[in-house]
Amino acid sequence: MNESEPGRIVLLTTSHRVAPGLLSWPAWQALRAADRVLCADPGHPQLPYLREAGIEVEQGSATARELVDYCLAGRGAVVLTSAEGESALTDGLARLAGSGREAMPALELLPGSYDLPGARLLDLVQVMDRIRRACPWSGIRTHEDLAKYGLEEMYEMLEAIETGDREELREELGDVLLQVVFHARIAQDDPDEPFAIDDVAGTIVDKLIHRHPHVFGEESAETPEEVKAHWLRAKAEEKGRDSVTEGVPLGQPALALAAKLASRVRTEGLDVALPDGSGFGYELLALAARAEASGVEPETALRAAARAYRDAIVAAEAARGAAG
Repeated sequence: MNESEPGRIVLLTTSHRVAPGLLSWPAWQALRAADRVLCADPGHPQLPYLREAGIEVEQGSATARELVDYCLAGRGAVVLTSAEGESALTDGLARLAGSGREAMPALELLPGSYDLPGARLLDLVQVMDRIRRACPWSGIRTHEDLAKYGLEEMYEMLEAIETGDREELREELGDVLLQVVFHARIAQDDPDEPFAIDDVAGTIVDKLIHRHPHVFGEESAETPEEVKAHWLRAKAEEKGRDSVTEGVPLGQPALALAAKLASRVRTEGLDVALPDGSGFGYELLALAARAEASGVEPETALRAAARAYRDAIVAAEAARGAAG
């Protein structure tokens, strides 16, 4: 760097969610051009890769005053920041620059690596792994222990959707995601058939690609109905099912079960009359089939009506309390 120039101090940040050594081109340029590279963290994950690239890194830190004086002579310094940052250094540089009485080199904050979309999922996996190993309660949970919580979290997520509460929905989606990551971590400990979160993610990725040939393949689909046809055809091929009823969980709420069966019948073009019978069960079955044929999810419709009923009850109780 030319001594007539004021020099440059670069604070180089990296993400622990990106594999060490995968730095941006501007980061490599800054590192190679620097007269001095410093890192206060002797265990920084980037150090082995920098050494392999032939970049000499000083172990230790420098004060703001020392770096400013060094770089004012037209030299450049790169500080490889730790995960916690370099608050003492940055505060010192801010004080010197803000005083108005100091000649300052150029100051630059340079991201060496960026988080990709979904990067925080890596944090969740790491946190769950630590909890599984260190928490007395979480460490002994089984799939069976967690089953009821998964159902509860799904219903809470559904309620957040129905009420339109965006903040609540974000939180409940996180709780549902936790169930997936927790179950995957439990499965990792299975002595006979272990699998991990990457296996879970890989399975669903493969499934999504296979069931969307109009997106990832050469088939076409112009309407939602055609997309659904692709999905069901691919699903049938994968499962090798002999009946459209296979894969329909019988343990789901009754209205949802009735609607799902009616949907399978209608989608496959089967001519299946509703069973004859008397009583509320058969009447509800007929209503569920009618709702599904009309494009209405009966479980959702009944929940909305029940919520309205609840509000009416609360209003009646309030009116009675006011009258008393």
